Order: sequence, then C-alpha cells, then structure tokens
Amino acid sequence: MMSSASSLLPTGVLSQPYDSIGNNPFGTHSESVLDVGNCDSINSVQYKKRRMSDSVEVAVSLPTLHSSEYFIRPSIDELAASELVDSGYCSRVPNVVVGRVGYGHIKLFGYTDVRGLNLDHIIKFDRHSVVVYENEIDKPEVGHGLNKAAEVTLILQLRSSGSKGLESERLITKLQKSADRQGAHFLSFNSVNSEWKFLVPHFSRFGLDEDEEDDMVVDDVDAQPAAEIKEPQVHSDGLVLSHSLPAHLGLDPVKMQEMRMLMFSVEEEDEEFDGSFPHEKRYNSKEYMKTGSPSSSAKSFNNRTPLQGSSRKTDSKVSPHTVRKAPQALLEYNINSSELSPSRNILMTGQNKGMQLRLTKIEGFKLEEKHPTPLSGGYSKNIVDAALFMGRSFRVGWGPNGVLVHSGTPVGSSRSGLSSVISVQKVAIDRAVRDENNKVKEELVDLCFSTLLDLHKSLDHEATDVDLGSCKIKLLKVVCNRITLSEICRAYIGIVEKQLEVTGLSTSSRVLLMHQVAIWELIKVLFSERETSGNSKPLIDDDGEEMLVDMKDSSVDIDIEARPFVRRAEFSYWLQDSVCHRVQEEVSCLNDSSYLEHILLLLTGRQLDAAVELAASRGDVRLSILLSQAGGSIVNRSDMAQQLDLWRMNGLDFEYIENDRLRLYELLAGNIQGALQGSSVDWKRYLGLVMWYQLPPDTSLPIIIHTYQQLLDKGRAPHPVPAYIDEGPLEEAVDWSVGDRYDIAYYLMLLHANEDKTFSPLKTMFSALSSTHDPLDYHMIWHQRAILEAIGAFSSNDLHILDMSLVSQLLCLGQCHWAIYVVIHMPYDDNFPYIQANLIKEILLQYCETWSTQEIQRQFIEDLGIPSEWMHEALAIYFQYIGDLPKALEHFLKSSDWQKAHSIFMTSVAHYLFLSSKHSEIWRITSSMEDHKSEIADWDVGAGIYIDFYVIISSLQEENIMSELDPLEKKKEACQNFFSRLNGSLLVWGSRIPVDARATYSKMSEELCNLLVSTPGESSTPSVHMSCFKTMLGAPIPEDLRCSHLQNALSVFTYLLSESET
Repeated sequence: MMSSASSLLPTGVLSQPYDSIGNNPFGTHSESVLDVGNCDSINSVQYKKRRMSDSVEVAVSLPTLHSSEYFIRPSIDELAASELVDSGYCSRVPNVVVGRVGYGHIKLFGYTDVRGLNLDHIIKFDRHSVVVYENEIDKPEVGHGLNKAAEVTLILQLRSSGSKGLESERLITKLQKSADRQGAHFLSFNSVNSEWKFLVPHFSRFGLDEDEEDDMVVDDVDAQPAAEIKEPQVHSDGLVLSHSLPAHLGLDPVKMQEMRMLMFSVEEEDEEFDGSFPHEKRYNSKEYMKTGSPSSSAKSFNNRTPLQGSSRKTDSKVSPHTVRKAPQALLEYNINSSELSPSRNILMTGQNKGMQLRLTKIEGFKLEEKHPTPLSGGYSKNIVDAALFMGRSFRVGWGPNGVLVHSGTPVGSSRSGLSSVISVQKVAIDRAVRDENNKVKEELVDLCFSTLLDLHKSLDHEATDVDLGSCKIKLLKVVCNRITLSEICRAYIGIVEKQLEVTGLSTSSRVLLMHQVAIWELIKVLFSERETSGNSKPLIDDDGEEMLVDMKDSSVDIDIEARPFVRRAEFSYWLQDSVCHRVQEEVSCLNDSSYLEHILLLLTGRQLDAAVELAASRGDVRLSILLSQAGGSIVNRSDMAQQLDLWRMNGLDFEYIENDRLRLYELLAGNIQGALQGSSVDWKRYLGLVMWYQLPPDTSLPIIIHTYQQLLDKGRAPHPVPAYIDEGPLEEAVDWSVGDRYDIAYYLMLLHANEDKTFSPLKTMFSALSSTHDPLDYHMIWHQRAILEAIGAFSSNDLHILDMSLVSQLLCLGQCHWAIYVVIHMPYDDNFPYIQANLIKEILLQYCETWSTQEIQRQFIEDLGIPSEWMHEALAIYFQYIGDLPKALEHFLKSSDWQKAHSIFMTSVAHYLFLSSKHSEIWRITSSMEDHKSEIADWDVGAGIYIDFYVIISSLQEENIMSELDPLEKKKEACQNFFSRLNGSLLVWGSRIPVDARATYSKMSEELCNLLVSTPGESSTPSVHMSCFKTMLGAPIPEDLRCSHLQNALSVFTYLLSESET
C-alpha cells in the first residue's frame, strides 16, 4: 500500500511511456490514486477528480506520433511532465527536433507550439527529402505552426566509390547547388555518416529530386549479398516471362512472345528496349523504373515496371527484385493490399504463383464498374491505367474552349514526365476575368466584355448587305469622327475605372488597368479634334443622363495655326500624369539631405512648381530662379551651355560644386545625357526630357516623336517596353528581347506622327503583348482598333487575328451572341466573301446548346439579322445528335433543308406518328414538303406515299357514298398503283427504315384491302372480282392476311364456276 505522501506525486506520468498511437497515458494510473488507505474518502475523491482533470488537459496538449519510426525531442514523456509542472509548456517548446530513424530530422528554431499536432502526418520524411504540410490548404502562414525556419538534416544513402576525396567534393558542390535552387542555405555534409545539413526559412518540400539522385552515386536500395539474390526465370532474349501480361491473363507467354516477334520487327524492338539498357540495369536502375511506359504494349511489361505509390520504403534485407513491383492489372485492381506479401509480384496473385499456366477463354479488356478503379476514381497519377486506357497510338487532341488532351509532360513543365501519363490541360483564354486567386469573377466578365460591347453597340454603325444566294447578312462597321472621339474615350475610361473597383484583383492586373486608362487618354489627346462652334451634342449614357464634359475640353474657337500647339500641350500634360507615380516612388527612397537629387527627379516629371519651392525652401534662391525658366526660351539654354563650356575651358575645379548641381545645370542647358550621367529613367520620362528641355518649345509633336525614334534607333534612348515589363510586377517571367515589341502607347505616337503615310508596324501594334502580358487577351485592343479605324487613323483588312482572338475569348465564357456580333464587324474581303457566314454557322453549330437555352442570346442573334434558317439548321443537327428526331425534323423543315427533313421523316418519325394515329400531324408535315418535292429525292416512294394514301382513302370513301355504277374497277386500279409504290418504297429504302415502318405499310395496305372488299360489285364482271384479289395478294401485308385473301379468292372462284355451270 502506498503512503499518502507518495501518492501525491505524478509517478504514473514519469514511469509510464507515452503510447505511440496517441492514447491517453493517464487513464491507467487513476485507480492507483483511489487505493490510498491513509486518506479519507473525501480527499481521495477530490484528488481523483483533480488528477483526472489534469490528465485530460495534458493529453489534449500533447502532440501525437502514429509511426514507431518517427521520434521527437523532447520526448512525449518529457513534454507531459513539463506540461504538468508548467501549464502551457507545449505551446512554447524550445528547439523542437522531429525526425525519422534512418532518414533524418529537422530542428525548429525558437519556441514552437506543438499542441495537438499529428507530427508524422504533418512531417513526412522520404528518401532524401522531407515535406512539411504536404497539403497546401492546411499550411499556415510563414512563422506559424511548423512552417518556420529550421535546420534540416537528411541521411543520404550513398554507394561506395573508389576516389572518395574527389567524389566527396563533387557531391558537396551538387548539394550546395541543390540547396541554393530550393532557397535553402547549405551548412555541411558529413561523408562519414552521409548527413546533409542545410537551413530553410520555411517549409514546402526540400531534398533531392529524381534527376539529382540519378546524377549522384546513390543506391536505390540497401546492398544485399549476392548469394541471397535469386535471378528470375527469363526467356532467351532476356524477358521475364513470369512477370508478363500474357502470364497474368492465363496465356502461354512463350507463344505470345513468338506471336509478338512475328508482328513487330526485331530492329524496332532492339532499338526501343534491348539496346538501351544492360541486363543488370533493368532491375537496379531507378531512372528506368520511373520513366518507362509499363503498359503501352504487351512487351513493355517484360522490361518496364515503374515504381507504384508515393512512398518508397526500403528494407536492408529486401532484394532489388522485390522492390521492383509490377503494376496491378485493372481486372484485379480491387484486391486487398493485405493479401499481397511484400515479396510477391502484383501481377502474379497468390493463387497462381508457382502453378502451371492454364489456357482460359479470354473475354477481352474490361473494367468492372462494381470495383473502384483509378479511372472511375479519378486518380490521374496511376500511370499504368492511363497507358492501358489510351493505348500506344494516343495522340494530341483539342477539345472545346481550349482543352488539350495529350500524353507525356504537361505543357509549361520544366521536368520530364512519363509518356504514358495522360494530361488534360486548358488554355488560359479567360485569364483577364480571373482574380488573384485564379477564380473567374462574374463582375469582371460583365465589365470586360458585355459592358464594353454594349458601349460599342450604342455607337453609330453603317450596314453593308452581303448576298449569299438563298439569304443575306448585314456586316456592321462603327462610324464616328474625331470630334466625338473625346466623349467615346471618356466612356471607355469610365468602364475601366469600374473594373478597378472590383475587389480581389492582383497587383499586375491593376497596373494593366491603369495602363488602359492612360492609353484611352492618349488616343483622345493624339487623335481628337475640337468643334469650332458651340453646338456639340452631349454623350448620353445608358440611363439617359448627360455625361459631363471637362471645361478644358469644351468647345472653344481656336485658331487653326494654334491647334498643333494645343495638342502638344495636352500631350505634355499626359506625359506628366503618366510618369508622376514613378517620380514619387523614386523620391520616397531619398533622404532629406539629397535635395538636389530630389529636384532633378522632379524635373524628369516636369514638376517645376514643386522643384522651385523645394529650392527656395532650402535657401537656394538662385537655383530656384533658374528652375523657374527651365524648358523656356532657347536663349536661356544656350547661355547655360556657354557658361558650362567657359568653366571647362578655364579649368574650373568642379570638385567644389555638387555633382547633382552640375547635373541640374546640364539639364537646364538641354544636355540630357550629361544630366543623366548613365542613370536610367523610363522611356516616357526620357521622351519628356527631349520634349521639355532639349527641343525648342515650339517644336511640333510629330517632330518630337521622330526625334525620339531616331535616338532609339541609335541606341541613345531607352526602349519603350510594354507597361507590364516597365512597371510590373508580374507573377510569371516574360520573355522580351530588344526590338521584339514595344508598348502600344509608343505605336500610337508613331501612328500620329506618321500622318497619312503607310504605317508598317500595324500588326505589332495591335498584338496582345503590346498591351498585356496575356498573349490571348484581345478584349480591349479590339475596341481600340475599331475606334481608330472608324476615325480614319488607318485602314487595314488583314487584322483578322484580333477578331478571331476576341471571338475565342467570348466563346470560352459562353458569350455566343457577342461572338457573332464581333464576327459581323469583320471587314469584308472580296477574296474571302463567305468567311463571316462560315464563322457564324460554325459558332451556331458548335455552341448550339449554349445560345439555344438562353432566350436573351437567341433574341440578340435574331436582332443582328442572322438568317433564321442557319439557327434552325444548327438546332436540327443538335437534336439529331442527341437523338430527339421529331425536334430535328421540325428544325430541318424550318431551315428549308427538305432532303434531310424527308430522310428523317421516313426513317424515324412517319411510322411512329402513323401507328399513334396522329394523321393530322403527318398531313401537316408532308404538305409542307410537297411544295418542294422537286428538291427531294425519292419523293414518290417516300413522303408522297402518305399524301396519296390519305387522298385514296378519302376518294374511296366518297365513291362508296356516291354509289357509282361500277366503282370496283376504279378502286382496284387505284389500289394496284398504290401497292406497287409501297413495294417500290420498300426496295428503295431497304434497311434504312425500321420494322415499324414496314408495319405501317402493312396497315395502309390492310385498310385499302378492307375498303376494296367492302365495295359492292354486283355490276362488275367475274374477271374484275378476280383481279381485285390479285391486287390484294400483291400488297405488302403479312402472310396470314395474304393467306386469308387467297382463301377468299378460291371461294369466289369456286362460286363463279358453279354459277357458270348453272
């Protein structure tokens, strides 16, 4: 019996090891507390409750380890003891070490919160690598949880080498490069115990990749004595027949090998397999095990067996042959993994291993739906089944909306992949409407496409009718002038500013949107004109309200000779606004002491007022006076240049003058290169420096632009790179070379300066990469091209790539009606007169399910003047594809495709309607086709039969009522002609009509036969009676009815003989 004093100590905690599975270690010791005999019952119960409460709290705070291979320092026992003594200790454990025996460990710096962490689930050590937080969704921010700075130690499994010193130096160099590539800091490598140590700032996956392992002297598995290795039985050519697919399917592998040799050439086999790898490498080469296609064909199973699964656990007693596991076949995929021993080949099941092969009846390759398979479960990384499913002849295939299905390495991946892996990728056509989380935002879809196109549609258009024979379409073109251009540009700017208000946009997207605003402002500055009178009409927005116009853009009578200077001033204002943020960014990086450099930066952005005030505030009055005259009279510039030259000629010691002050003097003298002194500025500011300080103030804008172009050609001016390169930042690298492409703003300047000459870089100007980093985004460039072409800035008929690219974007987003709207704005080309019609038909056909189910899109397409026949033709083909043939027939009739309508009517619809007694529907359909029977082949033996049937039935019934003298002869001839056409129809249509159609013909014949039998024939001769039976026997009726009519004919014939004898 324990004493009361000793019972108060947490002996159970210190003595009982913590369960590695994660069970509560305190439950087994609560009873020992209740057995204390020297304490009274009340104290015992209170102590029990307190002890159990502490145990539960400590158990919740402790981390868990489910694998015996993993360890933690401090240990679980030590953590539990510390938690009991110091509550909350597990939330601030210093310098935690977590590792896996034989693989390595990580040491987390500082204090770490390990409460409730499933360590061996979060930290996974693999061969030469470690992954912390494998699932990115569960990974906390850097500095939280286990995603923090740590020292990683990995144990490399190295093969012994002859020259250890040289090999060790080479290995250390490669490990340093591997650590640098992954953003880690190499610490050391111990060649004795093969420990590689490096520091990481945070965690993802760190270690060696497959290529680096192959490049180093690394063992795939631990060495095994040669006496323990049992070579598998192989064919004479080196193939492991017992591991082959024929053996698994119950076939004789030898015979299958002979058949394969007959079907495939030896040269091809030697080239692909036998000549590539030596015998020993087939079993031990890790590269070969991971890059071969295991199931492209039957022979690949003999040589190639990729390693299955993500974990590669090795045992020192397991031979290389047991590690090399062949893939499991689909027919037995659902075998429990516990039924397969580690040394058993997956292709050879427990029942047939070691038994004699037996021939069985082969049913072919199949997948049983009752068992889960990698294909049904969506496990795209199951290499074997991907190859089996697609086969050796699988090639690249394009699907709708930019979907690409191909085998091998994914597009854009730098690492090589297996050729048997099937990749399904999609071209990012809709990147313009995705947010920073790569999610499509409907608000952006509306603003980037629908709203912009609505504005385009609200502008004036001129229509051109294009006659296409049976129908015609109207091609549209925007009509506007330079006077209204200013209002149009402001409307586009308003839409872009609404896009900037959308939440969740990335930084690069916002930069590009601001660039679009600047481009529309530049178009307004360069190409707009002012009215000479005050009768301009305000622009009306969608809500019917007048849009306000800036006072500086109001109609003012300006002298014609002064207009170039007004445009020059507006361009100067545009340049100042465009570079203002760049100036402020650089100014913010300066300290207070470098005020001269501050002034110089202000001058690069033409911020003269701020520069003068800064100089005056620092007491530099003379400099402020000079700055106030910057960019003014050319005489002042020449005086400043002469003064600098005199100083140089007189040997003035410039060391007594600040370098930044000399740079200011050089700039005021018009010497831009001397002012910059090698420092770089963006191209817009350089253009501004040329315009403001180098050229005379009365220089026209085209001369300014051409001057900059000449400096650029001589390499003396910075390249006008696109905005996404100039300002950034971008999430991905962009390839750009000198002269490859420039910013669209620069091309607009050249277009303005070009005046009426031919503009050669037109296609480059309207390429996507001149405006955005997305090479597939043309949604804004299309509008800019349309407006510039409408005002006569240029004219071109070979920019179809803009139209087609925007069409692709719209179709990818399901905007079929707007895609057709873009198509009808494509300029007409006499060499390709049907290009618009063909494109519209293709859109209607391929995206029929989209536009037909949305009434807004359907009505919009009709309002565009698209022929209804094209829409009904697309709907007919769609319904025919999905098997709704009655609807397909209706749309073929509305599309005036009489031949196809007639074919569907005869093969699929007519017999159903007739047997359902829907005779009025048959009459409606056939009557609509009768007016065009000259365009329908086999009309007389097709739908014409149904019309004639109803006509004959009606006429025979009328004749019975009229009671003619000899109606039998006339009815007999009508029925005989009809039966002849029925038989001809059966011969013409043959197997194209189903059995129900033959039953329909039989029912027609039966009704006519009944009318013929019921017709009175008192006035008819016996030969007429017998010829009627002959006519009925020739009808397409069942044999039982034919026998009945034959029996009646014999009866009548007997009666007539008896009558003649009497």
